[in-house]
Amino acid sequence: MTEILLPADGVGELQLVLPTLARLTREARTVMVIAPPYVPYVAGWEARGVVMSCVDIVHADERDVLWAAEQCLRSASCAAVLAWPVKADDRSLRRLQVAADTGKALAFVFRDRRHAVQASPAALRLELEGTPAWQVRVRKCRGGNPPVSAVPLASGWS
Repeated sequence: MTEILLPADGVGELQLVLPTLARLTREARTVMVIAPPYVPYVAGWEARGVVMSCVDIVHADERDVLWAAEQCLRSASCAAVLAWPVKADDRSLRRLQVAADTGKALAFVFRDRRHAVQASPAALRLELEGTPAWQVRVRKCRGGNPPVSAVPLASGWS
């Protein structure tokens, strides 16, 4: 499971995962998008190589986002699950981590960066920063220490 912490929704965070989604969907593998804050722009995703016929969007109430994500991950029928839970404690995130391992699926959980102070069971925890320029800070990574400095993103980001 990868947790991506954001300064706000819609700042271009999907650019971090679209290459992976493109690869998976070109292999005719299913990707689930659960409770996105904005309706995905189909033409934009397709321009980045995502096969939209392999993408299912689930509209879920705030209280059902984690449940839906867990069921999709555990089912082993999805290659990847993207979810935007509003409220998620370390226990519920741990359930997603276990479900992703069980179903051998990728899980991407997008959350507000105010949650950075909370513990997380995520194998990879990234924080997207917008100042002074767009960059990604690795907050946690399995198997080693995260880099000390943030990784700058390419110009033209978002």
